[in-house]
Amino acid sequence: MERLYREHWPLVCGYLLRRTRDPHLAQDLAQDTFVKATRALLGWRGESPAAWLLSIARNVLIDHVRRNRVELALPVPDEPAAAGEPIADTVAVRDVLDRLPDGQRRLLALVYFDGFSLAEVAAMTGRSTSSIKTALWRARAAFAEMYGATR
Repeated sequence: MERLYREHWPLVCGYLLRRTRDPHLAQDLAQDTFVKATRALLGWRGESPAAWLLSIARNVLIDHVRRNRVELALPVPDEPAAAGEPIADTVAVRDVLDRLPDGQRRLLALVYFDGFSLAEVAAMTGRSTSSIKTALWRARAAFAEMYGATR
């Protein structure tokens, strides 16, 4: 567990810092993540340790938000009024996302809705950062093509 902690602390803490924008809260949540990981170590099936720890970190963050009813700074707002965009644009975006292949839709959601970095997505999927970067470029291109066709 100590090796996991040393190797993955920056990744977990960095993810939580980007989501909370509060260094102290991010460190507290990262500590909670490793406490939960220690308790769950026997149930770990040996998959990617980074993906496993980031999943735990995400759940810790969700629990914190639910418990404290706090708002997080998300990269893409859920409410169209908050972004100042017309409702028709929001409907068109969601329609295009629904028509994309599952892999592309999931990748776009991980990066733009969930706020994961390319390195974090690579760690979660077991792929290289460069392959994720290429896949994201293709997903954006497919989205732009479909979105342009609906306008």
